[in-house]
Amino acid sequence: MCVMVEKKEIRKYVRELKKQISREEKLKMSDTIWEEVERDECFKKARTILAYWSMDDEVFTHEFVCKWADRKILLLPCVNGDELDIRYFEGKEQLCPGEGYAIPEPVGKLFEDLGQIDLILVPGVAFDLSGNRLGRGKGYYDKILKQTKAYKVGVCFDFQLLDKVPTEEHDVKMDRVIKSRK
Repeated sequence: MCVMVEKKEIRKYVRELKKQISREEKLKMSDTIWEEVERDECFKKARTILAYWSMDDEVFTHEFVCKWADRKILLLPCVNGDELDIRYFEGKEQLCPGEGYAIPEPVGKLFEDLGQIDLILVPGVAFDLSGNRLGRGKGYYDKILKQTKAYKVGVCFDFQLLDKVPTEEHDVKMDRVIKSRK
């Protein structure tokens, strides 16, 4: 089976699994991930963090981002055509629906020095035990991840961590993957 077909099948499989889990359960599972992230030495040392504002089917980030926004420099991605712009997170009231997936995005100042990012919290459809990531298929994150030496942490629900996900040359590995605990 070709890689593109394999990726499509995994996306479909994971989407169905996500539908079986309530929002409340996803919130609880997300909490276990953030507890683990906060114990990570790279997170503790990081000053500038690129996070994301979660969609309903992703590991929930809203509380985590707000919690750390006054202690670290928090950045969020914004869809701009085929690219991601990075902007400073300056509070929930400074978010507006974005163009890509209508995810709330910051409207403030653009962040341009990717070399200053210490840690990136990366969502994904699936990850594997080797740190490979399967995204939604647009390549937004891979473009950013290739441009930085930041510590890359994939975050996912336990059922999103697979033995192996298919990869292509442009796919960027995570330094660590943190999954939810029951």
